[in-house]
Amino acid sequence: MGTTDVNRRELIKRATALGLLATPAMAALTSCATGGGGDNEKVAGGEKTADNPLGVNKDAPLDVVIFNGGYGDQYARDAHEIYEAAYGQVKHEKTQKIRTLLQPRIIKGDPPDVINNSGAEQMDIASLIEEGQVEPLDALLDAPTLDDPDKKVRDVLVPGTITKGQFGGEEMYQFNYSFTVYGTWYSASALERLEVEYPRTWDEMLAVCAKAKRQGIAGWTYAGKHPYYFSFTMYPFIAKIGGADVLRDIDNLEPGAWKHDAVRAAFEAYHELYAKGYVLEGTPGIDHIQSQTQWTKGNALFLPNGSWVENEAKSTTPEDFRMTVAPPTGLDSSDAMPFETVWAEASEPFMVPSQARNVAGGLEWLRIMLGKESTSNFTRLVSALTCVKGAAEGLELQSGLSSASAVLEAAGENVVTPRIHDWYLGLHKDKVGGAIAAMMSGDITPDEAVTRCQRYADEVAKDDSIRKYERS
Repeated sequence: MGTTDVNRRELIKRATALGLLATPAMAALTSCATGGGGDNEKVAGGEKTADNPLGVNKDAPLDVVIFNGGYGDQYARDAHEIYEAAYGQVKHEKTQKIRTLLQPRIIKGDPPDVINNSGAEQMDIASLIEEGQVEPLDALLDAPTLDDPDKKVRDVLVPGTITKGQFGGEEMYQFNYSFTVYGTWYSASALERLEVEYPRTWDEMLAVCAKAKRQGIAGWTYAGKHPYYFSFTMYPFIAKIGGADVLRDIDNLEPGAWKHDAVRAAFEAYHELYAKGYVLEGTPGIDHIQSQTQWTKGNALFLPNGSWVENEAKSTTPEDFRMTVAPPTGLDSSDAMPFETVWAEASEPFMVPSQARNVAGGLEWLRIMLGKESTSNFTRLVSALTCVKGAAEGLELQSGLSSASAVLEAAGENVVTPRIHDWYLGLHKDKVGGAIAAMMSGDITPDEAVTRCQRYADEVAKDDSIRKYERS
């Protein structure tokens, strides 16, 4: 077999990990694969010292790609300045199309050194790990922090951050930088004008939506083009009704997990919002930005989202809006978990590709991001918490972030952290999200949505080409 055939075979392996075999980009790359030039040449390492514990080559450039979404990219540019004061120059690129931009580079073996792998075009990191395309981050975890050489990075992280970055083993591959609180977002001012309080049971939710409708306001809107946003309230709602074990069984692809009574009850409750006309007209056809804008304009009361929304929607948010998040409304007094139950977790994922030229530089850039200067700057700029313990202490928090912190404190141990979106991205986003979207637009019934979700999960469970994960 010639060199060209070997390279083509390697390209196809990488493309399979990214789910790209049918794309024009893949066809072009495989058709012109040649014997030379494609893969990265690693830069030589630098001397490991107290000031350079990861052995970064101080003359080597660094290539960073940032998802330009709810958090923007200024926080990363500010971290570049700290990096460049000690090391080489940083090439910075921002995009909302992570997969479109980076899939050709990863297939060719020419990835950047750091990737903020987020957004609607997030790459399937579980598949990339399986193909050996992602660098383990344990060297970073064992490195001293930027601010205290007597503490390791792993010692200052919020509990759950390391586990969230692990995929079936002890090594950490994904660094989730932000700490996100998901839930039902609303304007405290809007509820006051309506003379209602945030509903704690579903009957109360329907009553609030009915009152809003009489005044020409929709109860709900959501990102119809990205229906996986519904999971931010749907997954913890399911856990509230039936207990956290229901989400565990869903994550573990247990037979019949999606047919649990709690799932059916949650789907029926949300479908009732559609059936009673409490969803903003046109919602199935709008994206996350459009739904947020409709919400901040006062055209809808409630929005399922994460704590990045305060920064992402700031340009359209009135000064007196008083953005607030609450745990998802419960079903009734029979719920297995308390009203305060919420989904919160380390999020906004970063990765260092194993084929990158400057792996040590990528790890050092992440170490800088975890320092006090960068974490405080991130919270000030984008109104979001980070995964570093105590990083927001002493900072004045905006309305939304302040409420998110209060929700997290009130939840105590009643915090759920589903893993389906990490382990089986396509199942979570496209399949389950698509079933919920069809249900919320009236195309299928809740029973059919349950049946579809179970069928999709069973297909993944039976697919031997997909690595399986399990949590206790």
